[in-house]
Amino acid sequence: MEKDKTKAMRRNLEPTENLQILSSNYIGNLAYISGTSPYIVPMTYYYDRESHTITSYSSEGHKIAAMRKNTTIALMVSQINSVANWQTVQVHGTFQELKGIDAKHMLHAFSEGIKNILSRTKGMESEYISEFSAKIESEGSPIVFRINIHEITGKKRES
Repeated sequence: MEKDKTKAMRRNLEPTENLQILSSNYIGNLAYISGTSPYIVPMTYYYDRESHTITSYSSEGHKIAAMRKNTTIALMVSQINSVANWQTVQVHGTFQELKGIDAKHMLHAFSEGIKNILSRTKGMESEYISEFSAKIESEGSPIVFRINIHEITGKKRES
């Protein structure tokens, strides 16, 4: 009996495919542990190819307090076109809070990186990009952090 050739195929992504997905997106789901419970929250991020790390920022709160106590975290980034056509990348790593000039430098790189992704992938107009930058600057002193990557895995399904 011949298999149906229209059936969806699932496979592991190659390392270059994982990095391409991380580089061309800016929203993922951050997983962290608080006490004995896991939490998952959406997060804006920037993958920095040069340092092979992920940068983000947040205000003081539950997520930052939890990651300071247990630095083991994960980030999942998905590109979903349909139930039979998707790609997802999972990053395992550790939380590192940045301070002083390092934090300012990485927040600038984060902002420029997101602007570049929005311009390149979405054709976003400069007004929206400026608004995005203004939002970062208007939120007071953000906690800038890095995810030091230990492992990246990915899956793909396509029909």
